[in-house]
Amino acid sequence: MVTNDATLVRLKHRIMEETAKLAWNGQMDEEHKEKLIYEIIPGPRATYRCCVYKERELVRQRINLSLGKCPDGSTDSSSIVQVISPACEECPLSAYTVTDNCRLCMGKACINSCKFGAISIGENRTRIDPAKCKECGMCAKACPYGAIAHLVRPCKKACPVGAITYDDFGVCHIDDSKCIQCGHCIHSCPFGAIGSKTYLVDIINDIRAGKEVIAMVAPATEGQFGPDITMESIKTAFLKLGFADMVEVGLGGDMTAAYESMEWAEAKQEGKKMTTSCCPAFMNMIRKHFPQQFETNVSETVSPMCAISRYLKATRPGCVTVFLGPCIAKKSEAVNSGIPGNADYVITYGEFRSLLRSKGIEVEKEDNTYQESSIWGKRFATSGGVANAVLECMHERGEDTSDITFTQVAGGMECKTALTMLRAGRLKEDFVEGMICEGGCVGGPSKHKTEAEIRRAREGLLKLADDRKVLANLENYPMDKFSMYRDGHMDETCKVKVSK
Repeated sequence: MVTNDATLVRLKHRIMEETAKLAWNGQMDEEHKEKLIYEIIPGPRATYRCCVYKERELVRQRINLSLGKCPDGSTDSSSIVQVISPACEECPLSAYTVTDNCRLCMGKACINSCKFGAISIGENRTRIDPAKCKECGMCAKACPYGAIAHLVRPCKKACPVGAITYDDFGVCHIDDSKCIQCGHCIHSCPFGAIGSKTYLVDIINDIRAGKEVIAMVAPATEGQFGPDITMESIKTAFLKLGFADMVEVGLGGDMTAAYESMEWAEAKQEGKKMTTSCCPAFMNMIRKHFPQQFETNVSETVSPMCAISRYLKATRPGCVTVFLGPCIAKKSEAVNSGIPGNADYVITYGEFRSLLRSKGIEVEKEDNTYQESSIWGKRFATSGGVANAVLECMHERGEDTSDITFTQVAGGMECKTALTMLRAGRLKEDFVEGMICEGGCVGGPSKHKTEAEIRRAREGLLKLADDRKVLANLENYPMDKFSMYRDGHMDETCKVKVSK
């Protein structure tokens, strides 16, 4: 996981690792959890916060997150992204603050501009009363010295949809009706006050119960752990953990591209514009903030993760599917989307590493002998990869794509702009490929290394892939045994339509 606060990450991952150890040993009872809290925060002096009591409460709430619950231990909220309130109390209350540049000038432009009586004269500078300030920003605009700074809290700055506000005590509140579960706020918070529910304990319990648990590995995984860690390396690690098997979700990329290409061709004939459906945060943005476009413009094809989960559940009944990737929003897709046959659980790379450490397992260098996806499916992880794979499928069918136009947007603001243009009827292109994370999935909030490092390692690994075609690859799989549509309906001619 990439962050500037290594201390925070180490603590968070240690809690997950130790919780996983309890789960492997069948010790997830209150006595052992309480003992773990005191092992992590032994006292008597505080290490991270004002006192050991707050530190222990924060560990307790993070253990609850590791159990797939809300920080307070309840199951009241279905939201994946959760605020750990005691950790949030360290942030400043005021959005506007007076700096040392204040000269206490005679003009008093700041005081005169404030309509709420929030500004008064201090000893060395003016001061802003946070209880009265309405954060209108007029004082900052009026100050001739630029002495009033606007302090945008990191979580709010990272949120692309304005879902974050604060209560009277300055504690973050996430509006579920707006939140797209992208998780960008999680890694932006320097206090670790926002986290996501994790499902390591549930996965461990299923493995211990003897269930057939199968890992589904995102295309973005290649390159995350360096140039020597191949898909075969990841598969071996999962098998050592007790998983029954692993499948690369790039194969699901092939499946999604094949079906979306058919939708694109039909939409083009009808003069209808369409968006892709792979990025769950992008889908959440459309569903919550552009509902009309969700009804009329979004592809009906399921994401690659869902495609592989349905494939596995159709061919290996009773199996449990676990997706591994850099995406927080994938957790919401699995838990809250209501799409039948989707993944049972989703884990991030940081959670995967915690799971490995709980068993003393290392990911080791292995030859790149495992491949189920075409290179087009593998490239779903980067911006433009979905659209290019769709066009490749159309080329493989012999269809003319010369007059097809599309735009690839990555990042919250780019996605909002494209969808706003679509809603206003001003979008020039025929199709929109949307990804909330800049650079695509490889830039996801839970990436393991920097995007530049990932891309360098990734390109070397992708060069080892063979040149199989998308549609020819899918002829090796029973595409007529499961649905590729969100509502789960079966298309009697799907096998014929996918083939050339």
